[in-house]
Amino acid sequence: MATESLFDGYRVDAFYDEMFGAEGQARPEYRRVYGRMQGLSRQELARRHDLAQRSFRNHGITFTVYEDDHGVEKLFPFDLVPRIIPARTWARIESGLKQRVQALNLFLEDIYHRRQILKDGAVPADVILSSKGFRRDLVGVTFPRGIHSHIAGIDLVRDRKGDFHVLEDNLRTPSGVSYMLANRQVLKRVVPEMFAGYRVRPIETYTHQLLQNLRWLAPPGTEEPTVVLLTPGIYNSAFFEHVYLAKQMGIEVVEGSDLIFDNDHVFMRTTRGLRRVDVIYRRVDDDFIDPLFGRSDSFLGSAGLINAWRAGNVALANAPGNGVADDKAVYALVPRMIKYYLGEDAILPNVETYLCADESDRKLVLERLPEMVVKMVGEAGGYGMMIGPAATRAEHERFRKRILAQPREFIAQPVVALSVQPAFDGRRLNPRHQDLRPFVLMGESITVTPGGLTRVALRRGSLIVNSSQGGGSRDTWVLAAADAADEATVA
Repeated sequence: MATESLFDGYRVDAFYDEMFGAEGQARPEYRRVYGRMQGLSRQELARRHDLAQRSFRNHGITFTVYEDDHGVEKLFPFDLVPRIIPARTWARIESGLKQRVQALNLFLEDIYHRRQILKDGAVPADVILSSKGFRRDLVGVTFPRGIHSHIAGIDLVRDRKGDFHVLEDNLRTPSGVSYMLANRQVLKRVVPEMFAGYRVRPIETYTHQLLQNLRWLAPPGTEEPTVVLLTPGIYNSAFFEHVYLAKQMGIEVVEGSDLIFDNDHVFMRTTRGLRRVDVIYRRVDDDFIDPLFGRSDSFLGSAGLINAWRAGNVALANAPGNGVADDKAVYALVPRMIKYYLGEDAILPNVETYLCADESDRKLVLERLPEMVVKMVGEAGGYGMMIGPAATRAEHERFRKRILAQPREFIAQPVVALSVQPAFDGRRLNPRHQDLRPFVLMGESITVTPGGLTRVALRRGSLIVNSSQGGGSRDTWVLAAADAADEATVA
């Protein structure tokens, strides 16, 4: 009697499959992993999967869903099949990410000072200045070392041809890096044999590099900078990440109520008295970080923090005002920014995007609404969007009315055929869609952690990978150049 394979019934279809080529053979970089998966029974893989989930639970690796009647604390589902990116493919991704983050920082510095890009007409001023993320009260403020985005998470997707495109920029308080780090630790613990024969580039240096960059940001003359992480508190969706990163860096986690101000300097309360704070890695949004600056009803930040920052007595990472670069309408203009500031074509292209604020674009979107993905420019996490082919006529009409009423609030894109890879559904391995969020740090130089958070749409046929919408994650391997022999036939 033939042994049942975990891949029985697995079909390579019209999507780009990262593990298998069109002929159904494992791609060179996946051959060893494929062979090891073939050697596992369904029962053994299920046992390893349960061990992984138990490890996440025991270590408190969770996220929060605010609108779930069954409870807010959730485990982030984890799939044991790693995503593997060959060295040559990663080299292009890395170059494209560095180029994009450099251009975005130049744009942010420009838009809050000279606004030369608007004067030259390289991007439409009305789109930039109408963004809810653009903070007019920060115009003319000096940003420490001229850097605005110190930590960026850039969402990438892979199309039917296997080419990577940028789907979204996250330059405010990007999350997910703790899951990237935890995924590697758990996979090593649960399936250590998976790594045999591979030279996987390490990601564990991320927190060391982050701390080094944060200390570098300290006000001039600070000999031993005190760095803290400012969290909204235990009910925040990423609170686990805040604690995890702070512990890894050996810094304190503080809430707004832990900070006090004297003569525009920041101090935190400790059991030994007040201690001056020089750098704040903030995970509180602009609107809530300081009730004198954003929402007056906010209890999450500290009144006086922005004044201390403006005075140059404390550094904030990321800087306030980055929301204009995260606006999905502004995202559509990033290739133009790259050309304007760097004189280069974008290495990583955008997904084709239509601005509903533009009359011709809007007309096209409304004519093809059932074929398009429509997104609100200020929403994230899979919210405020409509996937045309999966939506009902009533949803089409509802979004049509919303677009006509507030065109600046919407963009539209063709449905991106996200790449797929095997994921375990409890019985066997089936293709599931995925994206990638690499993390980029900007300090004295720009560094890209070799890997990122691969998010997986675990629901069959779903294109939404967000954890709040039922998505999970997997470990992401970037191969060292020495593994080039395994990549010989990779396009």
